[in-house]
Amino acid sequence: MTIQTTTTLNNGVEMPMLGLGVYAPSQQNEVQQAVEWALEAGCRLIDTASIYGNEREVAAAIAASGIPRREVFITTKVWNTDMGYEATFRAFDQSLAKLGTDYADLYLIHWPIREKRLDTWRALEKLYADERVRAIGVSNYYVPHLEELFTVANITPAVNQFELSPYCHPAETMAYCRQKGIQIEGYAPLVRGLKADDPRLQTIARQHGKSTFQVLVRWSLQHGAVTIPKSVKRDRIRDNFDVFDFELTPENMAEMNTWHDNTRIADDPMTLL
Repeated sequence: MTIQTTTTLNNGVEMPMLGLGVYAPSQQNEVQQAVEWALEAGCRLIDTASIYGNEREVAAAIAASGIPRREVFITTKVWNTDMGYEATFRAFDQSLAKLGTDYADLYLIHWPIREKRLDTWRALEKLYADERVRAIGVSNYYVPHLEELFTVANITPAVNQFELSPYCHPAETMAYCRQKGIQIEGYAPLVRGLKADDPRLQTIARQHGKSTFQVLVRWSLQHGAVTIPKSVKRDRIRDNFDVFDFELTPENMAEMNTWHDNTRIADDPMTLL
């Protein structure tokens, strides 16, 4: 596995396994530079969203890099207040305009808002049928949300993006996605540094001569999850991508799989049933 390693989605589209998350609400001015550094390091997956307010910065970074658009996999998302059938089309158009592109590689429903999620999925299917997006999916969907979606969906989501770390490890949802052929994508793998002092994590990091953050990224990748660590610091971005010269042992993985304590950065999707 390398930073160029991809996974094949259920519709045949190739998606990079490791990318950069750009949720940085207080650091808008730094996002363009962070994306440029990530692209320079070999990253080809950039994960943004309309609510992040930095789609223009992502576009500027890709333009500045000189890398052809087709070589960069761009994910964006429809926000809660923009959902609904017609409203989703307007939100998508606005995102594309800010991203300076005529298509998205992956478009996600950001959260499963009860009143609007089914109509929003219908809109995503239309965008996909019209070839305006290469793949569609969902974010923050757990099993009940997916089961409801399958009562109306004509297309199986290509991706389900949700918070994923050893401390927030929704194993049932992961198993369900694998069974349905939905690619798992994990955000907040570093738990915003909240677990950097966990002695169990530090022990495994020392064993491999790596940082605790690198071990967390590696754990997610070894679960087969597309992984999008976030940072706006150059050294940290490089470190987060420097995870291909070691492998966690089966014993490491088994131990880390027992650490779930429901530590979350984002809301619990089960509050949105």
